[in-house]
Parts: sequence; C-alpha cells; structure tokens
Amino acid sequence: MTMTKSSRTSKSTSPTPPSEEPAESEVAGKKPRQKASIGRIAAWVLLWVLLLITLFPFYWMLRTSLSNNLSLAGNPGNPFPVDFTLGAYKRVLGLATTEESMAEGGSGASIDFWLYLRNSVIVATLITVGQVVFCSMAAYAFARLKWAGRDLVFGILLCALMVPVIFTTIPNFITIRDLGLLNTHLGIALPTMLMTPFAIFFLRQFFLGINREVEEAAILDGAGHIRRFTSIALPLTASPIATLAILTYINSWNEYFWPLVVGRAEDVRVLTVALGVFRSQTPQGGPDWAGLMAATLIAALPVIVLFLLLGKRIINSIGYSGTK
Repeated sequence: MTMTKSSRTSKSTSPTPPSEEPAESEVAGKKPRQKASIGRIAAWVLLWVLLLITLFPFYWMLRTSLSNNLSLAGNPGNPFPVDFTLGAYKRVLGLATTEESMAEGGSGASIDFWLYLRNSVIVATLITVGQVVFCSMAAYAFARLKWAGRDLVFGILLCALMVPVIFTTIPNFITIRDLGLLNTHLGIALPTMLMTPFAIFFLRQFFLGINREVEEAAILDGAGHIRRFTSIALPLTASPIATLAILTYINSWNEYFWPLVVGRAEDVRVLTVALGVFRSQTPQGGPDWAGLMAATLIAALPVIVLFLLLGKRIINSIGYSGTK
C-alpha cells in the first residue's frame, strides 16, 4: 500500500514536459488577425479611392471657376487654376461690369442671379411644405385608419412608383395650361406639391410602427382622428418627416426639365434653368465655363451643406423604412 501511494505521489508531483499546443494555437490565432488586418487595409484603400473619385468633380469645378476663361482654352488639362481670378464669381453675382466680363472671356450678359435664387427657394419651399402636409395625412390614413378598399388603393399607389415621370409630363402640362398657371411659381410646384407615391410610402412605414396602446389610450380619452394625428402621430415621427422634407427640398432644388417647360418667363425662371444663360456665346465663340462652374458651385452650396449636416439622419431613416 505504501509503495502504491508513493508511486501515485511521485506521478502526481513529477514535472510534466512542456507542451507545444499553446504555440500552435497562438500561430493559428494570428492567421485570422493577419487576414482581418489585410482585409481592413484593402477596405480603407477602396473607400479612399471611391472618395477621391466622388470629390474630384467638385475640385475640378472649383479649379475651373477660379480660372480665367480665356486662359482655359489654351491650357485645359492644368490641374490647378489657370491665371487665378475671382472674376467668374463676380460675374455670377453681378459685381463685374460688361467690359470686365468680356476681358476675362465671359459672356458679358446681365445675369440676375439673386432673382433666380429667390425663385428656386420659393418653388422648393412650396413643394416641400405641400408634400409634408398632404403626404403625412395620406400616409396616416393608409397606416392607422380602416376603410373599404384601403389596401387596393395603396397597391395602385405603389404601382405609380413604377411609372416614369416623363409619361406624366404632357398631361401635367395640359392641366397647368388649362388652369392658367403657366409661367407662375405655383404652376412649377403644383404637380409634385400635393403628393408623391414615394413620400406616402416612406411616411406610412413609420406610422405603422406607432404603438397601438398609445393610440388606444388616446381614444379612451376621447381623442378623434385629427387629434390623434396631430398630438401622437406627428410628434412620434418628427425625425422621418424632417428627413422627407430635406429629401424633397433637395430634389426640388435640382429639378430642371419641368421648370424649363413651364417657367420660361424671366421673372419665374429657377436657378437650374438660369445656369444655361452662362453658356451663351462669348466674344471668343465658346461657353463661359468659368462662370458656369462658379454659378453651379453657388447653386449647389445649400444642398451640400444640408446633406453634410443631416446626411446620417437621412440614410438611417431610409434604411429603417426599408426594414419595416
């Protein structure tokens, strides 16, 4: 018995030879990390390349706008401003005389930039306010109210998303003409001011997410449809409504074809249409590229600032509406 116990004791206390398994596990653990680091570097390189591709047109616009229009023709491939000057911005803002404009290769035309800017603000504001008001009410009716044929009507509305805008241009033009709204701000804004299928679908997804218990509690307190809409639905969906307003404003600001068709008069011409004025003939027979790029940058500045400040909210709201 003593021999057995001592042998067991010696076996238990005898030093064990070092194992090589930890080394193998460490090596195995380093490979995924190495692969992950290589993948991360490749992803960052790809993102930087895409970022440069995205930002390069803006840089080229800035470079062209800071160049002398006469010198651009002789050195079009220079990556830096050619004969640096702010004359293009002066021409756009109406701060340069006709002689100064023509000396730098500008058209010398009298451009009322602030009038066009005001018209764009008026039209974009009309469309944005109208869509937010009417589309929010329609989306609430589709999401929270029960009425005969609701799902059928909503299905037809979704089908309207697949209709190209160009197909509705002539009917809309005839309607605006018969209403006597040609060459008016209201005529430019009316076709998209009352509603768009996307706006209704977008807001409906958020109204569907409102807790039923909150609405039932309001019903017990005697709240009607209008009060539930204004006191419960709108406050709970303030963020997506703001997102819709931003998207609508940006889209309205960039619209070109419809304002060109309906608003041909000088006093209602919007900024996107007015940019074509800078392509008028110069004394050298070519477009005023420097003035055109300067006007484009100034026109795009409000939209760029809006997206930089609220871009994350816009993307999150659109992604959330798609998962509902």
